[in-house]
Amino acid sequence: MNYTKKRWFILFVVCLANLCLGSIYTWSVFAAPMAEYLSGILGRTLTSADLAIVYTIANSVGPITMISGGWVNDKFGPKKVLFVGGMMWGLGMLLSGFATSVGFLIVSYALIGGLGLGMAYGTAISSCIKFFPDKSGLVGGIITAVYGFGSVALPPIVTTIVNKFDAPTAFKIVGIAFCIILAFCSFTIEKCPPNFVPDGWTPPEKKTSNAGPVNKDWKGMLKTPAFYVMILLFTCGAFTGMMITSQASAVARNLVGMSAIAASTAVSVLALFNVFGRIVAGYSSDKIGRILTLAFSCILGAIGLLCLYKSGEGTNVIFYIGISIVGLCFGSFMGVFPGFTASKFGTLNNSVNYGIMFIGVAIAGYFGPTVMGSMYRQYGTYQNAFLVACALNIFGIVLTIIYSILDKREKRANS
Repeated sequence: MNYTKKRWFILFVVCLANLCLGSIYTWSVFAAPMAEYLSGILGRTLTSADLAIVYTIANSVGPITMISGGWVNDKFGPKKVLFVGGMMWGLGMLLSGFATSVGFLIVSYALIGGLGLGMAYGTAISSCIKFFPDKSGLVGGIITAVYGFGSVALPPIVTTIVNKFDAPTAFKIVGIAFCIILAFCSFTIEKCPPNFVPDGWTPPEKKTSNAGPVNKDWKGMLKTPAFYVMILLFTCGAFTGMMITSQASAVARNLVGMSAIAASTAVSVLALFNVFGRIVAGYSSDKIGRILTLAFSCILGAIGLLCLYKSGEGTNVIFYIGISIVGLCFGSFMGVFPGFTASKFGTLNNSVNYGIMFIGVAIAGYFGPTVMGSMYRQYGTYQNAFLVACALNIFGIVLTIIYSILDKREKRANS
């Protein structure tokens, strides 16, 4: 079988799956009407803020199944793993349509759905990258961009269903649709042959030393100093994006004084630049290198946060500049790191390795929104949260320098 040609169909299948999985970013569309629905059942007033714990848990549990499912994927292939993970995500959405309490949503959406999402997402992206050793940065950027595009394409569809029916019905319809689509994707995805090389491409020579083979398993990865620098860098880079995206609409309204409609436009701008950043950074990382691309992203991220820090009532222009840069840089980290992990530790065990690396995003996904909410409650402004995130971007720049030093030492030792 000519996998050099078929790999493009596999890329399409993975992108289709990721579009469904990226629907986790539509949570804000469900939150308010679902809170209103549950208020009527429980006899007390709930707001979307009361349901925030559901979204936080769903984002935090993903690495658990990314790692365990990644091990199965690396050993036996992606079909069964993507099927089980996809069905869990779709079933989690479907069951959420029957929710009668916040606890029910935590079990259905956050645990069943969130664990399934981590399994399916990790398997899809790691499996596909193995087919593109010549374009791992670009392909990683495209796949994660489609995942992020879910926050642009799906909210209007979900909103239409919610407005025509209600939030529970929207959960049920979307859940059934995802089960069907993700089942198709799992049946058509393929396992990459060992040591696959695309026709017409000559892989660069990789030197080995007594330190071990190029392809490292998770144990070998954890023994390298570079891993700890990389996961810290991933956490720093994802912190800003997770912090802002979790409350972008509220920031636009409370910081700049935008109307609800204008705030929704700001959310769309953030999402579009997030998608754009994943593709551009993935492509540029193949050309100028992963670590240099990430260093530029940290520098730009600090500039974007300073723009937000300077924003206030009526400063729409500087606010849009800041939020656009933040989206671009967040997308850069999400787009570069799948290929970065594969190029550093090899593709053979990348499903597990990237699952472990993704813990950095889970940490950022918990602390980013938490810091933002805590700072706003304590000071009545977001400015201090922006400064914290800015400091982490500066620390990220330091980490890229440390990584470069470690990488040079490793290359000298292997020469």
